Amino acid sequence: MPRPILLFTGPFADVPLESLAAQVAAWGYHGVELCCWGDHCDVRDESSTAFDVLERRDLMLPVLANHKVGQATCDRIDERHQSLLPERVWGDGSPVRVQQRAIEEMKATFRAAERLGAQVVSGFTGSPIWNAACGYPGPKPNQVSEAMASFAETWHPLLDVARDCGVRFAFEVHPGQLGFDLFSTELMLDAIDGREEFGLTFDPSHLLWQGVDPVEFLRRFGDRIYHVHVKDATLTLNGRTGVLSGYWPSGDPRRGFQFRSPGRGSVDWDAILRTLNEIGYEGPLSVDWHDAGLQRDFGAAEACEFLKRLDFDPPPRAPQVHRPH
Repeated sequence: MPRPILLFTGPFADVPLESLAAQVAAWGYHGVELCCWGDHCDVRDESSTAFDVLERRDLMLPVLANHKVGQATCDRIDERHQSLLPERVWGDGSPVRVQQRAIEEMKATFRAAERLGAQVVSGFTGSPIWNAACGYPGPKPNQVSEAMASFAETWHPLLDVARDCGVRFAFEVHPGQLGFDLFSTELMLDAIDGREEFGLTFDPSHLLWQGVDPVEFLRRFGDRIYHVHVKDATLTLNGRTGVLSGYWPSGDPRRGFQFRSPGRGSVDWDAILRTLNEIGYEGPLSVDWHDAGLQRDFGAAEACEFLKRLDFDPPPRAPQVHRPH
């Protein structure tokens, strides 16, 4: 049976959950990846009606997402984070205390996932050394080692909570994070001692524009792919633009790459789905919709139809023939 198709609710966080659930069902999605911002999910509210709202529309809730708070667990905190974080996490803006509160909020996120019946929490960790990854001066080896050790020190207790809740964390490999490409992701997994609770959210759009082959990434981390985001991208290199975002927002022609609605960019989705079959991934496909050139309701509905046409079951495995020695 083809994989369930979800809508990542982050780009629709301004729409009340009740209204969004009706739209998601009408568009044909099987469920949502519920984001913990807007009014969609307050992880501290044990009386939350989110599950009931979705259940009335026969929508699944296998994944809870808290990227914004997760970012603050390992980042260097500055004024940019204030707009990302709930007031109770930002508080007085003290970097040390913001980070401490973000850690407690992520623990609450794992507990909320357990209450809501979600098996996976997706999100970010942030990075204290991202400014050195693409800039000058570059990081010294000891700085990289220290950053990985600090990440592990922060996240081992978080993963203990995830374990106790029966939930796994799917870290989204993404520029701005400690793990942003294949080799930096290996460093993160080594730092966390390969804990079973820590896996990956695979989003090919964030690999494509860096020049990393998404299929090779899947093959390298086949047993660690706990979640999949479906978002397309295209490089727009015209002799003036570069592969970095620069200072420009999505859709600005001065950017060297743009996100696209699934099927409207350069991602080879057939190759990716074939590889997901090869590695045995049976989880959902979650549309993380971004396209500055399309009306979002049209794009979200089209993305669901695109995946329904594209996703397919692998052929039955041939029975193994046991030959005598």
